Amino acid sequence: MISFVSTASLLALLVLVLYLPSAYPPESFINQLRTEHELAVDFWGHDHAMRILSRMLDLQATAQQASPVPSLANAPAPNPVDLAVAKQMSEVNTRLFNNPYFRSIDTLLALATYRFSAFVEWLPVLLVFMVAALFDGFLLRIIKSKEFLQHSPEMYALHACAAIVTVCATVVAFVLPVTLPPLVFSIVPVAVSVLASRALANFHRRG
Repeated sequence: MISFVSTASLLALLVLVLYLPSAYPPESFINQLRTEHELAVDFWGHDHAMRILSRMLDLQATAQQASPVPSLANAPAPNPVDLAVAKQMSEVNTRLFNNPYFRSIDTLLALATYRFSAFVEWLPVLLVFMVAALFDGFLLRIIKSKEFLQHSPEMYALHACAAIVTVCATVVAFVLPVTLPPLVFSIVPVAVSVLASRALANFHRRG
């Protein structure tokens, strides 16, 4: 069940990433990013909002540095044959990637990266609650085992699947071209930690 939910969510994410750039122009994702940044400024304040934007730019820079495509700036001077081949390949790449579809993919990934950065901004704020919820589930699991109470595999599977569905739905929501208020990202860590706590409390323990 858990593997089915994870696979279905990954497939849905792949379909959206490939479909949405063909249905929306690059400007729609950029406008969406601007709208959500303005909402972040109103909600968090200017400093926090700029930190989210800076984190997004750092993630994009890191992704570009990790690209397997070599940099021509550091390459040795090519001979005439290599120069002609490089020119032809550059023209092919320009025709292939310099079109509205691939520009929409770039802006879609930029929007997803910004939303991930906004999500990360909530984690330090909610860390204490998340740790407390998981610790509560761990204690309940120990108490049940000491009192010889029956753990429920059905409740464990239900809460574990619900936590996975929440995480996968959040990942899918990162690429949707709809406005997500900043407060939405705070619900995810709370929901996942509560569901994980209930799953942990019903996980079988020996001894």
